[in-house]
Amino acid sequence: MSSNSYHAAPDTIAAPPPGCPMHATWSPLADDYLADPYPIAAALRDEHPVFYAEQLGHVVVTKMEDIEHVFMNPDIFASTNVQDPIFPLAPEAGAVLSADDFDPVAVMSNRPEPDHARIRVFTRQGFSNRRLKALEDYMRDRATALLDDMVASGNSADYVAALAFPLPAEIVFRLIGFPEADDRMIKSWCGNRKAFSWGKPTAAEQTQIAEGMLEYWRYCRDFVAQRRDERHDDFTSELLNAHDADPDPANGTGISYREVESVVYGISFAGHDPVTALLCNTLRCLLPRREQWEALCADTSLAAAAVEETLRFESSQISWRRVTTQATTLGGVDLPAGTKLMLNFASANHQPDLFEDPGTFDINRGLKGGGASRHISFGKGIHFCLGAGLSRMEARIALELLAQRLPSLRLAQNPDGSEQDFSFFPNITFRGPDALHLEWNE
Repeated sequence: MSSNSYHAAPDTIAAPPPGCPMHATWSPLADDYLADPYPIAAALRDEHPVFYAEQLGHVVVTKMEDIEHVFMNPDIFASTNVQDPIFPLAPEAGAVLSADDFDPVAVMSNRPEPDHARIRVFTRQGFSNRRLKALEDYMRDRATALLDDMVASGNSADYVAALAFPLPAEIVFRLIGFPEADDRMIKSWCGNRKAFSWGKPTAAEQTQIAEGMLEYWRYCRDFVAQRRDERHDDFTSELLNAHDADPDPANGTGISYREVESVVYGISFAGHDPVTALLCNTLRCLLPRREQWEALCADTSLAAAAVEETLRFESSQISWRRVTTQATTLGGVDLPAGTKLMLNFASANHQPDLFEDPGTFDINRGLKGGGASRHISFGKGIHFCLGAGLSRMEARIALELLAQRLPSLRLAQNPDGSEQDFSFFPNITFRGPDALHLEWNE
């Protein structure tokens, strides 16, 4: 299915399945849930592990074992809806995406089997150990340069603007091969994509985002055409080499030229916003807990464990979606074919029978055998996040550099001395602060 077919699928169930518990008022876009989803998610899980959210039109799945069951059975629980707008597409936005030359195809998170497995062979190569190792030095150098600029500005900064937003985007762009001169333009096109698919934008906002998506698709097509004629050591060239070697997907092993274009388009959208949130969330968790921050400063080898505990405790992705392809039963609830599901990671990652004292942030959790890595924040099974290794590496490197350079780093307070307030872009899936104000001793 072409990715320009953004709509609420006609075969989805818009009413609660018979016998399914229903919650009439809860919404993941409510102010209290956006501010702190975890206690609310835990209460929902304890009340009904599977329930229908009337405000969302989805069945919500809250327990780890049920979420893992969904991920491990993709023939029953399809991923075809994960990129579609959660609410109906405005006609004005639909008109923009109906342009004759906007024709990307689903290639990754929303591509069903058997094509998903065929394409993943090629996309996995972009995140191979060799490719990540090649990026690591650039990643460290670029993070160091951004940190130098941040420190040179004084003894306070917004971490989002200074490092957490530019770094992940630039890493993904270098992976793909985009020229640095185009970074600002590409970022402008990628802005607010999470509002389009996972929020509730106005028709005007949705249309503006759609216009950026169209411009960006055209840019990606032109870029792939350039790489077709002149190859470099980048992921786009690798994909084109694979296409040259086996251009016919009909044989079950090849990759088409349109799929190459679509992979470039899809990865560059998806590969950086959640990492920005992760970089911020690690500091939101660590800096108020000075003993743990100071332990990290004394031993930066703890950075990887700190990242893993952040992924569990304060994940940058707190939900995902699926749709049933056939009648099935989940958590004791009978679901008809076409039932839309919201998988609630926030509740599963704080499940007390899986994580001891789940409401406590502890970077030593994994070292003690408590299993922080048991979290579900990157998914599971055939759709396990391709960029998990890259995300972990970026967050680890950023933490190592900050701990070495700025051990006095702390969260800035409000002018009246109260704790800093955080705002979160309203969407059902991705969670990180819009701004993160930091201070340090000169």
